Amino acid sequence: MKKLFLASFIATGLLLTGCQSTWHKDQVQDNTINNMTVGQVQKEIRVGMSGAEVTEVLGSPNIVTTDENRREVWVYDRIATDRVYSNSSGGVAALFLGFGSNAAGTSGAGQSLSSGATSTSQRTLTVIIKYDEAGKVRDFAYHQSKF
Repeated sequence: MKKLFLASFIATGLLLTGCQSTWHKDQVQDNTINNMTVGQVQKEIRVGMSGAEVTEVLGSPNIVTTDENRREVWVYDRIATDRVYSNSSGGVAALFLGFGSNAAGTSGAGQSLSSGATSTSQRTLTVIIKYDEAGKVRDFAYHQSKF
């Protein structure tokens, strides 16, 4: 009876450890930072906008250059690396009375548990905005990748 109880106690602890691993992965992501997104570009950038309006929405570009007709071209190139790690450990101890072999008639049993998760990913977003001779947006394009 004692061995059956101890075996089920340890099995329950191992089951709980497996559940902790998925909990950690959910806890390590931080989506609170305001980043430039494809949705933001699609929603906010319009043909005919001025450079000042674009800067209000997207901030300063990484590169400012000109095309073959000397019209400005702005390039936004964003790269993000997300590397997160989370772990925890704990233990469960039990005191069995009357089943032990020591002088007090007690014995102890314990189980130490630990779990963790690590995740690394990279995201890129490149936005190219082309201006006309009057300094208004004439065209824009974007490309996003995640790996």
